[in-house]
Amino acid sequence: MHTVTTAPMSLAEDSDMRMRRYLLTMAVRTACFLLAVVTEGWLRWTFVAGAAILPYIAVVLANAVGPRWGAQISGADRFSEAGPGLSAGRQSAAVGPTSHSH
Repeated sequence: MHTVTTAPMSLAEDSDMRMRRYLLTMAVRTACFLLAVVTEGWLRWTFVAGAAILPYIAVVLANAVGPRWGAQISGADRFSEAGPGLSAGRQSAAVGPTSHSH
C-alpha cells in the first residue's frame, strides 16, 4: 500500500518537472552566451565553456525519468516470467532422437 508521501509522481508531473529543468538549463545557457559577448578575459571563457557544456547537462536532466510503480519485479513475477517447465539443461536432453543399441 502506498501512502501520499511514498507514492511516485504521476507521469504528467514528472514530464512537466523534466521540461522545466530543461528550459531552465537552456535559459542559463542563453545567459552564458550573452555574458560571453559582454565580458573579457577568463570570465568570457568560463561563460563559453558553460554554454558548450550546458546542452549535455540539460539533455541528461530531461531524460532522467523518476521511478514508477511497475519498475520493481517481485520474486513471484520473476518466477512466472521464466515459465513453468524444465530448466534449459534438462529440456535439451529430452529433445531430439535417442539412440538405442540392440
